[in-house]
Amino acid sequence: MSRLQESLIRWRGALGMVAVVLVGAWLGLLIVGNVRTSVGPMDTTMTLRPSIDGGTKINVSPLGALALDTHTAPVRLDVNVDQLDPVRSQALVDHPERLSGLQDEVARDVSHGALDLVVRSYAAVVTGATALGLAVYRRPRRALLAGGLALSLLTASGATAFATWKPESVLEPRFSGLLSSAPSLVGDARSIVTEFDVYQQELARLVTNVTKLYDVTSTLPVYRPDPTTVRVLHVSDIHLNPASWKIVASLVEQYDVDVIVDSGDTMDHGSAAENGFLDPIADLGAPYVWVRGNHDSLVTQRYLARMRGVHVLDDGRSVTLAGLRFAGIGDPQFTPDRSAAREEGVQEAAGRRLAGALRLGPPADVAVVHEPDAAREVDGTVPLVLSGHLHHRQTEVMKNGTRLRVEGSTGGSGLRAVEGKYPDPIEASILYFDRDSRRLQAWDEIKLGGLGETTAEVSRHLAEENKPGAPPSPSPS
Repeated sequence: MSRLQESLIRWRGALGMVAVVLVGAWLGLLIVGNVRTSVGPMDTTMTLRPSIDGGTKINVSPLGALALDTHTAPVRLDVNVDQLDPVRSQALVDHPERLSGLQDEVARDVSHGALDLVVRSYAAVVTGATALGLAVYRRPRRALLAGGLALSLLTASGATAFATWKPESVLEPRFSGLLSSAPSLVGDARSIVTEFDVYQQELARLVTNVTKLYDVTSTLPVYRPDPTTVRVLHVSDIHLNPASWKIVASLVEQYDVDVIVDSGDTMDHGSAAENGFLDPIADLGAPYVWVRGNHDSLVTQRYLARMRGVHVLDDGRSVTLAGLRFAGIGDPQFTPDRSAAREEGVQEAAGRRLAGALRLGPPADVAVVHEPDAAREVDGTVPLVLSGHLHHRQTEVMKNGTRLRVEGSTGGSGLRAVEGKYPDPIEASILYFDRDSRRLQAWDEIKLGGLGETTAEVSRHLAEENKPGAPPSPSPS
């Protein structure tokens, strides 16, 4: 046998041993190389996986995942959030003072889980490589050699990971799935992590905020509505989108809504044939206050006026629901197909008629119109005016003290969603009113992905006069 042949045999033998070590170590990690451990109120599974790039991946099913560039090594740390333990979670709800110590508890849990994972991973790779070596070579010495090489490989990987460890990686997580468009619901790791000593402490902060993701309101700062708070759901510009009713019904249930306010353009052409679209309103589970938009006809208005639980406001008519008095006026123009020219000044004139009714009648808490041009005419006669029409949100406090809130399209602009490059989002807001003063305290803006998208975002906003140190708001006359 020539030297070349001997060299080729040795190389094949070495490559075969490497393949046995890698496959055996991988099988060992796959079968027994994971640790199930509790991290705060969560049940998690920690696993080491072979990887080219390394890093850490935190899976929060079904919401998505967070990827962290924690290290560069041929192994990756996977942390799967399996479920939120109902007993431990309820204990936090019943004893909120325990939240102050949750971060330390999570840090200890992560530390213990990581130690268990290292021990189990060493045992898994050595056992896997040794067992596969024995099955392939049927020689104990070769099998032990495979196990020893696997042990050396994992030790070298661990040393590489330690040498390249980057605790600052928690400042720049990469979100995927639903989390990619709603990092604010996770507490926004970029803002909550301002300093760090060791990686596990920062991971503890991140895990703590992921826990809070399961109860969205706990991550929304400063204002916490109490059980007596009046909750009003503001929707607008549904434009015949049938998906909107399921979204509205879900929000009514989730937020325990007292009143729904629709500022118009519920329809698209206002024809009698469209009236059946409105039937789900009777089963939404809350009183429905409605004003006519420029896509809603008097045929639409009469149909709704006969429906159980619906309160149509027009010409300054008012109604009291859940302790709040609502007054409104319908859009003075009916322009469903954009063929009719808009008349100058008609919106302002309608707004002035509503303002006159507000001055003559009992004080109202909320005015409702469709177009913002009409809404501006009631400045100084009511604390809050709601409108729509623009298909995007905006809010301002006008010069005489009235707050104007323009809602986006709760129907994602209906069929108009496909006119632009990107689909319009579906938007609605929850307004929180103090039951005694009947003033707006805060509001949650809900934003869902438009046609073909599956994203969700909730953001909380405080009325400026309710922020700490703010001067009292002017009182409308």
